[in-house]
Amino acid sequence: MKKSILFMVLDQYADWEAAYLSSALYMLGQGKYEVKTVSLTQKPVRSIGGFHVLPDLAIDSVPADYEALILIGGMSWRNEAARKVKPVVEQCLAAGKVLGGICDAAAFLGTIGVLNDVHHTSNDLNDLKQWAGAAYTGEKNYVMKQAVSDHNIITANGTASLEFAKEVLLALQAAPENKITEWYQFHKLGCYEAAMPEDATNWNA
Repeated sequence: MKKSILFMVLDQYADWEAAYLSSALYMLGQGKYEVKTVSLTQKPVRSIGGFHVLPDLAIDSVPADYEALILIGGMSWRNEAARKVKPVVEQCLAAGKVLGGICDAAAFLGTIGVLNDVHHTSNDLNDLKQWAGAAYTGEKNYVMKQAVSDHNIITANGTASLEFAKEVLLALQAAPENKITEWYQFHKLGCYEAAMPEDATNWNA
């Protein structure tokens, strides 16, 4: 039975922040994973790039059986409606599952107190502090890196979709670490600079 990875996509989601991870789960996961999209309702949501997605699940029908919850950034995380995501995040944490947030979705985690006791990053510390207010007390754990993983919580800034994907893949143990590293370097450095693994032809289909 395939393991579900839930991608939370709100309206005006950042499509590029999901693309590396979702495709790598299929390419490297050897059939172990399936991606399910979740939103506030099952009405279509539109990405910043104009892609329309019909969510597989509404937020009130998220199953208990999944491997990771991935919050994709975008233009809607500061809307009041986004607060409806909080119970799903809390359920994920309580079950000890992998939780990822990138760009404004990473900062959203700060607004609901998730980042106070783990190393983390986001787009900008000052913005995070201003937006989260008293809910955020984790400044000492803020790391100025593209992506940070700590206790199964992965955060990244909006320019780090590839680094974010790598850290989530490692947290899931989706493939042997050397395969994940090869995949990352191939896409980061390009096919002319990175070492060319035998299966790399499947990575840039």
